[in-house]
Amino acid sequence: MTTKNLSLETTFALLGFTDYPGLQIPLFLMFLIMYIITVVGNLGMMVIIKINPKFHTPMYFFLSHFSFVDFCYSSIITPKLLENLIMTDKNIFYSSCMLQFFLSCIAVVTESFLLAVMAYDHFVATCNPLLYTVVMSQRLCALLVAGSYLWVMFGPLVLLCYALQLNFSGHKVINHFFCEYTALIAVSSSNTHTPNLLLFGFATFNKVSTLLIILTSYVFIFVTVLNIRSASGCRKAFSTFASHLTAITIFHRTILSLYCVPNSKNL
Repeated sequence: MTTKNLSLETTFALLGFTDYPGLQIPLFLMFLIMYIITVVGNLGMMVIIKINPKFHTPMYFFLSHFSFVDFCYSSIITPKLLENLIMTDKNIFYSSCMLQFFLSCIAVVTESFLLAVMAYDHFVATCNPLLYTVVMSQRLCALLVAGSYLWVMFGPLVLLCYALQLNFSGHKVINHFFCEYTALIAVSSSNTHTPNLLLFGFATFNKVSTLLIILTSYVFIFVTVLNIRSASGCRKAFSTFASHLTAITIFHRTILSLYCVPNSKNL
């Protein structure tokens, strides 16, 4: 009980970019512009898809949810980052830090599964175009999205439960610009072997499962596209999936390098 009470009184300081005091204002302006573009772009995408009947298709249905999750992820992290860039007080309460970690983790994992769902949608559209409207029914699309939201609650909730058991008494300095899980538990005075191991296992399972769906889908897509005799048809098909493949490459490469590479903390 004592540990829990001490944790509730804990405050964290987010170091962020304090190593570069002369760049605080330029960084603030840069991140503010990026955040505005992200918010306007994602909200605009959602509104356009909602009001235009031409976009009421499975592909744009998934894209609207992806935009929503991306908007949420940006809004969970960026406001506090912007505040810390211009304020001298860089503290964040224990409860706020835990909530930020939990919500950001949910958003990241949801994006991962939505990318896999979108890859499956591309697979059906390319390899079974005549059955596309039958296979990708409104019911199936709703189930895929709902399943993505529900499943991703499990892992972050388990990680949060373990993080809440750790001792964070006192004033802790987090070497990050937000309450990222590894940076958060690194400042705990408790044994973090189990939380690190859980993070590694959870991240690896999610990456392997989603990448397996994505890679399998695109193997069939590429085989189908290469059988198209028209060169213009091939170019059109590849250009259609280029943005999705770019997002997958950037997103999964970052997550794999951060959480799915074993190190001394995970072993």
